[in-house]
Amino acid sequence: MGTIDITVILIFTLLVFVCGLSFSKSGKNMKSFFAAGGALPWWMSGLSLFMSFFSAGTFVVWGSIAYSSGWVAITIQTTMCIAGVLIGFFIAPKWQKTKALTAAEFITDRLGYSTQKIYTYLFLLISIFTTGAFLYPVAKIVEVSTGFPISTSIIVLGILILIYTAVGGLWAVIVTDVLQFVVLTAAVLIVVPLSLDKIGGIGNFVSQAPENFFNLVNEEYTWGFMIAFGLYNLFFIAGNWAYVQRYTSVATPKDAKKVGWLFGGLYLVSPLVWMLPPMIYRVLNPDLGGLADEGAYLLMCKEVLPVGMLGLMLGGMIFATSSSVNTTLNISAGVLSNDLYKHFRPNADNDQLVKVGRMATIGLGILTIIIALLVPYMGGIVEVVMSLAAITGGAMFLPPMWALFSKYQTGKSVLIVTIVTLAINAFFKFLAPSLLDFSFDRAQEMGFGMGIPVLLLAAFEIYARTRKKPTVAYDNYQLKVADKNLEAEEESASGNQKGTRVIGIGVALTGLLIVILSLMAETGAVLVGGMGLFVLLLGSFIIYKSSQKISG
Repeated sequence: MGTIDITVILIFTLLVFVCGLSFSKSGKNMKSFFAAGGALPWWMSGLSLFMSFFSAGTFVVWGSIAYSSGWVAITIQTTMCIAGVLIGFFIAPKWQKTKALTAAEFITDRLGYSTQKIYTYLFLLISIFTTGAFLYPVAKIVEVSTGFPISTSIIVLGILILIYTAVGGLWAVIVTDVLQFVVLTAAVLIVVPLSLDKIGGIGNFVSQAPENFFNLVNEEYTWGFMIAFGLYNLFFIAGNWAYVQRYTSVATPKDAKKVGWLFGGLYLVSPLVWMLPPMIYRVLNPDLGGLADEGAYLLMCKEVLPVGMLGLMLGGMIFATSSSVNTTLNISAGVLSNDLYKHFRPNADNDQLVKVGRMATIGLGILTIIIALLVPYMGGIVEVVMSLAAITGGAMFLPPMWALFSKYQTGKSVLIVTIVTLAINAFFKFLAPSLLDFSFDRAQEMGFGMGIPVLLLAAFEIYARTRKKPTVAYDNYQLKVADKNLEAEEESASGNQKGTRVIGIGVALTGLLIVILSLMAETGAVLVGGMGLFVLLLGSFIIYKSSQKISG
């Protein structure tokens, strides 16, 4: 990687960092810091949801599977499209109607504080491993592209991410997410045609690909796995506390529906575009082994991108993948501040609560860095992500979400389901191989992890309905929601205007940077220049629209 690419990375890093820090004064209270005022535009929230979820493993996890198994990686991600559509229709509007600042607040209102406290401890424990698994791919990308040691990359990037998340809150997360979406979409639309040209076109790619490379499934990722993983995605995207924040931060149930539908629509078209580069690299270089295939995406980019564009692509990948880290850090800090600290200090004012939230972000960020450093010792990122999904996905996120729709579930029932499922999944993952000489394959592990909580919750539902159990907890919850609707305050639209303006400026400056880089490109100059001009015009249009709203 040359001096120009490194310079571009530094410029883009500075741009993202400044955009995030520009919201340092927006965290005037808990609602603005952890929910962006509660009236976030649906398209911003939807793009942020997409970036927060997609960036967790697209480049490294799914890129690794695309390199080794081909079209299977696209099939896996299609399950996310289906999940997004279903969430938009049925689940996202239900979350918005709870009027809760966090999922933990909903659990307190619906299932009781003692239930919420146990869930909070479990969520925080699991989220540390989750964010560590998200931070590792960022550092892997840097290592592959620059040669910097992965441990150094983890520490430096972790500190950078936690600083702007601690300072700017959810607005910092949202704005940087949208900016990264535009940058990465522009960059990958340059990478794909250049990659195909590198191997002589689509015909050569298809003819030289390994046998069965375009099969929808394979022996490891079977149709059974796809169904189970689809259920996991439904539970995870709909019930993960960090993603619930995207549904509760918009103004209306209709907007929450659009958030889910936008997510699903993007996952209908994006997997093919995103997965082509590592698939093409398999034809170009079929000899990657071990954990080296985790870097296939970046290695393809290094082959074809003109000078400077690799740096921009890398910068976009770094901060897109880090989106999953800052999203989880923000909501985890919100839970600690709003749902734990506030309970013990009910008279704490907003300034104190926001300060606690920022301190919690820093503490959780440090733990995230430590876990990320340990990922290589846990079997690599694919193993960590898939195991976390199978063990915790259904157990943690389905039971509280079920309570959104059921009058009969109680704090006791959902806790029993969660703890029993976690215990059973952990036993078969960690103890059964040595004690019973038995272990699940990937599909069985995922199916078992998703199936147990469904069966247990359904059994309790049938039992409670048959016995006509009283629904006192649900009736009290309905009264609390009614009170929240009466007390809801109108938030100023200034945050939305500023957010849109900052996004526009960031996009326009990125477009200008791409145009400048096209002047240095030895190959693909017209393609790069045209894309840069489009991004520049898009940013200018966003700035114009935001200024119209302000003057209006």
